[in-house]
Amino acid sequence: MSASLQPIALADAAVPSVPVPVAELLAVAREYIDASRFDAADRLLGHALAGAPTHAEALHLSGFVAFKRRRVDEAAALMERALAAGAQAPRQLCNLAEVYRVLGRVEEGLRLIRRASALAPTDATCHFNEAMLRYEAGDIDGCIRAARRAVALKADMPEAHMRLGQALLLNGELAEGWEEYEWRYRIAGAQSLMPATVAGHAPQWDGAALPAGQRLLLIADQGFGDVMMFTRYLPWAMARTADIVVAASADVIGLLARMFPGPDYQTHWDAIGGHAAYCPFSGLPRLAATRADSIFGREPYVTAEPGRRAMMAAWLDASLPASALKVGIAWAGRPTHNNDRNRTVALATLLPLAAAPRTAFVSLQKGPAAAQLADWHGPAPVIDAAVRLHDFEDTAALIDCLDLVIAVDTSINHVAGALGQPAWVLTPFAPDWRWLGGRMATPWYPSLRLYRQTDARRWDNVVAMLAEDLTRLAERPTG
Repeated sequence: MSASLQPIALADAAVPSVPVPVAELLAVAREYIDASRFDAADRLLGHALAGAPTHAEALHLSGFVAFKRRRVDEAAALMERALAAGAQAPRQLCNLAEVYRVLGRVEEGLRLIRRASALAPTDATCHFNEAMLRYEAGDIDGCIRAARRAVALKADMPEAHMRLGQALLLNGELAEGWEEYEWRYRIAGAQSLMPATVAGHAPQWDGAALPAGQRLLLIADQGFGDVMMFTRYLPWAMARTADIVVAASADVIGLLARMFPGPDYQTHWDAIGGHAAYCPFSGLPRLAATRADSIFGREPYVTAEPGRRAMMAAWLDASLPASALKVGIAWAGRPTHNNDRNRTVALATLLPLAAAPRTAFVSLQKGPAAAQLADWHGPAPVIDAAVRLHDFEDTAALIDCLDLVIAVDTSINHVAGALGQPAWVLTPFAPDWRWLGGRMATPWYPSLRLYRQTDARRWDNVVAMLAEDLTRLAERPTG
């Protein structure tokens, strides 16, 4: 038997340089990009630019890879060099426009999109990118028009349908909005709703009552805020079938099982078993034909677990002045959220709130952003609750003991709203669809008040308004 052949390692000095046409390098780089092998593409494009530093397409693809690796400023610089070097194709203009959108350079992005659309008026991607930019600019009607043009040109473009759905929902046009929102799990690269081994051949539920013996799988999908928001529809689903299994994470399952007993709650996919149909939580409002005046759960639909609440109350009593207004704060969302750049703030941004008299703060923040508490130098005291918050039962118990919550757009507000507790929400200029447009109140949670940005990515005037209102609240007579 002959030995298997092994490659021979050559010293770098012994390896000759072999000229390769730039076009060949770029073709391979595109294959790497299509396969999401961005490190390999980056190395190859580096070689191409070493030999042809002003090659327009090589610069543009390098910018594209930088964007995919979340190096957005670098992506803009590379694509701008590509533009100056002649990268003027509609696709290239659209890509740079998307980079500008992420950087908040919306007007520059729209100018590029107008150029791209003039060159390729029937390219659905141009109109989709315009829809994204117009949403960011707060031009929701313009976003809807652009998204409609995109889906008219390419009916199977899930990204455009999704953006259309979000814009319609934000506009209060819920009937059509829910239908378009259903495209969210068809987007390439979107996280799967469930593993293929569980999905099987069961159809998505249509909302009709299931006969005895047929099991319905409900999936607590998307972020924790979505789960808290849509769990209000569990009683509606339970009225239509007696046999329900709920797939949810360990963080929320205890609260769900206590508030809505009956379903079989599971945290592992291999324990789900067979089912006749499935539905994500986020699909229940559509099936229930929800409109702005028929939202389920306007009254509090969650209560705090009494034992945990008592422990949280005792901790607060021992940690804070008895006369203090107890205000929970959270300033950062999940870093991987696709809109986190617009909703998260630094804790220092909230320091003006600390000037309110008779006020003490309770940090509800978890994750890396909680480290910013070390830099808190406000006159009002703050205590850190993170180590006490193991799941959403703990979070609900603590929030129920507070006088107020002030937070960016994150799951904390959904817990407060579900409890019926007051919360003031720092709402981005281009808000998430659920907050609707142009109002301080939300029909989803009557106890919440929305403090909206009037200028994109500018929070100082929002925080100033919050500080004024907090001071007035703190100065009210007690007793």
